[in-house]
Amino acid sequence: MKITFLLNNAYGIGGTIRSVANLSAALVERHSVTVASLYCHRDSPGLAFDPRVRMVALIDQRESATDPELPAAKQPSGCFPDSVGGVSALSDQRMADYLRHADADVVISTRPVLNVYLARYGVPGRYLRVGQEHSTLRVREDAGHRELQLAAVAELDAFAPVSSTDAAAYREALPEAATRIRHIPNSSPAPAVTRSTGESRMVVAAGRLVAQKRYDLLIEAFAGLRDDFPDWELRIYGRGPLREPLLERIDALGLAGRARLMGAVSPIDTEWAKGAIGAVSSSWESFGLTIVEAMACGLPVVSTDCPYGPSEIITPGEDGVLVPMDGGDAGIAAGLAEGLRGVMADAPLRRRMAENALRTAARYEPSVVAAAYEELFAGGPRGRGRLRLRTLLRRRQDRRLVVAASADRPARPAAHCVATPDGGFQVALTPAEPGDLVLRLRDDPEGRTVRLPLDREGRGAVRRADQRLAEGRWDCYVTASTAAKARRLVATRVEQAALVDAVPTVGEQGVSSWIPYATKEGNLSLRSWLRPTHAEVLDIGLDEEAVTVTATPHGPQAGEALAVLEREPELLDFTIPLRVLPTGRVLLTIPYETALAQPHGRWNLLIRAADGTLIPLGRIGGDTVDRRKTDLYPAITRGENSLRLGYSAAHDLILTTAPVRPPRAAH
Repeated sequence: MKITFLLNNAYGIGGTIRSVANLSAALVERHSVTVASLYCHRDSPGLAFDPRVRMVALIDQRESATDPELPAAKQPSGCFPDSVGGVSALSDQRMADYLRHADADVVISTRPVLNVYLARYGVPGRYLRVGQEHSTLRVREDAGHRELQLAAVAELDAFAPVSSTDAAAYREALPEAATRIRHIPNSSPAPAVTRSTGESRMVVAAGRLVAQKRYDLLIEAFAGLRDDFPDWELRIYGRGPLREPLLERIDALGLAGRARLMGAVSPIDTEWAKGAIGAVSSSWESFGLTIVEAMACGLPVVSTDCPYGPSEIITPGEDGVLVPMDGGDAGIAAGLAEGLRGVMADAPLRRRMAENALRTAARYEPSVVAAAYEELFAGGPRGRGRLRLRTLLRRRQDRRLVVAASADRPARPAAHCVATPDGGFQVALTPAEPGDLVLRLRDDPEGRTVRLPLDREGRGAVRRADQRLAEGRWDCYVTASTAAKARRLVATRVEQAALVDAVPTVGEQGVSSWIPYATKEGNLSLRSWLRPTHAEVLDIGLDEEAVTVTATPHGPQAGEALAVLEREPELLDFTIPLRVLPTGRVLLTIPYETALAQPHGRWNLLIRAADGTLIPLGRIGGDTVDRRKTDLYPAITRGENSLRLGYSAAHDLILTTAPVRPPRAAH
């Protein structure tokens, strides 16, 4: 069977795209699958599609493309009112041409605009026309697109909302329609990472930073647990317009360093595997894909009992907790706190729920969902009986009048990387091939390189005990022989769960730490620290009159602390009170008044040992490769001056003093 999915932009990152990537990978095992993307803005998809899935783009929006300059691209769509954005006369033309000549047995549209196009330009009887709903009918109504969506659904052969509640809403709204409306959930593949051990002290949430997700309530709930669970942290993965307001909320509740916005990560299963509990605080969820993803990695999930999806996935007390949507925002936040408290406080309960969560997630594996779609396809076009594959009509060939924008370039060597508890890491190449793993220190005048053999299956290990890597970033390559040119290694996944609570290694070589990671280009690299002395920051507190920093020094016995401003031609410093605790840790107290009396600039924080050795303060342990983006602390303002603590690119703790910026003038 030939199956075509219609996506708005398969080259971005989002839940609908991820759902299609998962489902198409399962269907391509038995069928020919094409993904037709209305728009394309980059050379290759942002999420990984199975290489057997054919990718086609209808409108090329890449930097060098001419499509955006065509007259039709600047003319309004004839299919949609002005309230529907992002479409044009060119959209109408390209989609109409594609659907009229599509070589398919089934065409599946994935959002209202595409449902309208399929209803208007699809060819009844030549292929089955199936629409999907990845949101809800209620949301369509709130957006003013309800009638547009319902009119399209009534013309399609079949329609598949992701929740049974929403399917019932569509059937009620379209009592006369012959369209077969059937609930089919989204799918989530079994994770390609080792499941969570459940031993971390981490609550994990993931999704767009938008109002629907109500992360403000999750942050408030976590604040209520701070005193009873001082060793737990909250991580929220995703990007979106509410990042700054959420950071302000974290600061206002005194959670800096405890609740962290981690940015977007894909694939996300590596991050779920770091957690002990998944959290969902949404005001509504059409399905709840993140719930299934978390469960598949072995996490019980605490979720609001919001419309529509969570209650269809979670069995309370078995694999998670459903929090009633009662009592307004305060009541929901309190309910989330209570739900989290019960699971955080009970390790045996977490383990039992985690085992049940794995079984729940198995119901949503792509092969199971693909079978449900195949059953839907077998029903055939409405009013035409069952679709018999051996008697399908001969199709006209797809003329592909438009650009194809998939990555039709030779595959680069790729590796799955796993950090090990000893601080080293292992790699497994895909496809497997023998050769050497080559590490090169980036921007190194000496050109330092480490070469390690891979076995016949393309597997190898880099052990901390065997290597002394200079501080910096080591890029990973692979070569088939000593004479062959090394090729940059792509990271399919980098599992860092073993590093979540890792502390720096102290030995004869000094103080060191390693973190393997994927660069923003998707390549495999290693961040290495190696220092003769170091003081590892454990906690930062912002009190009424001073900043306090707790750290573990590695090196000579601590004497006093100071802040140093390296400013030519002079070196400025001021002394910071330091107290050695009975545990051997040190406590630095930085009075705001003292710090703000200093010249403006970026001050390095150090400990001066009794023998004069300067010990840098920083945080190089753990699994975070760039703390500048995630470990953020609020600015302290006194009069016309402000100070802020943060980390440098090398993860050294720095204190910045600056004049307060005047408010931006209103226009």
